[in-house]
Amino acid sequence: MNHTNNTLIPERLKSARERLNLSKAEAARRIGLTAASYVRYEAGDRRPSPQVIISIAEKMNTSVAYLSGETDDISPDVINIHKNSDPILFELIKNTQSADDATLQRLLSYYHQLTKND
Repeated sequence: MNHTNNTLIPERLKSARERLNLSKAEAARRIGLTAASYVRYEAGDRRPSPQVIISIAEKMNTSVAYLSGETDDISPDVINIHKNSDPILFELIKNTQSADDATLQRLLSYYHQLTKND
């Protein structure tokens, strides 16, 4: 990830936490921080390292670009899929990693057709 601005904007952290309906303590646990550290980050009293911002973005299902104010798009730019917790999706991704673009486009089109009536 090559971001020009690795400065956390506290309001963005709060917004990401609230979108997930997490308390500050729950957010801290999810990220692997102490509650006190998390509260300082959200209050703007302390600045996390670039590595911690990356970890926060991954665990809070958003992006470093959103947390640093580079974009207003709160959606993640990285999705982690674990074999044990999501075996079907993991297998699908594993089997399509070497597919060419045309095949991936056909799969995506097929997926859209399948979910069209949902």
